Amino acid sequence: MNSNVISVSPEESAAFASRLLSRHNIGALPVCSPDGKLRGIVTDRDIVLRCVAAENNPEQTPVREIMSRTVISVEPEDDVRAATRLMAEEQVRRLPVVHGGRVVGMVSLGDMAKNQKFDMEAAKALSEISSNIKRRI
Repeated sequence: MNSNVISVSPEESAAFASRLLSRHNIGALPVCSPDGKLRGIVTDRDIVLRCVAAENNPEQTPVREIMSRTVISVEPEDDVRAATRLMAEEQVRRLPVVHGGRVVGMVSLGDMAKNQKFDMEAAKALSEISSNIKRRI
């Protein structure tokens, strides 16, 4: 888990979110209310498909309009293998780690692949995600 979480508020613009993604070289941002509660998640793909491709102005489009509201998450004490299975089942590459409704970290397949202890689980989950994407196309 990476406990250095960069998040964005629902009121921020899609342009601001995209600059954060670029600056920190990440693919997703948890969307949190001022009290720190998780409200959604916005990805680079959300910005492209739901804002840019829809011909909306990223400077004027609030994150709340393009974020995913249903967020799959895990708790800090959850098993890593269970998290990778969840990623494969839900077709996601990143999961917020939530405790008491607040984001305390993020876990990604990339992070797991870098850790030799879990690289096989990460590879298997990525393979399942990729094979399911092919079936949907």
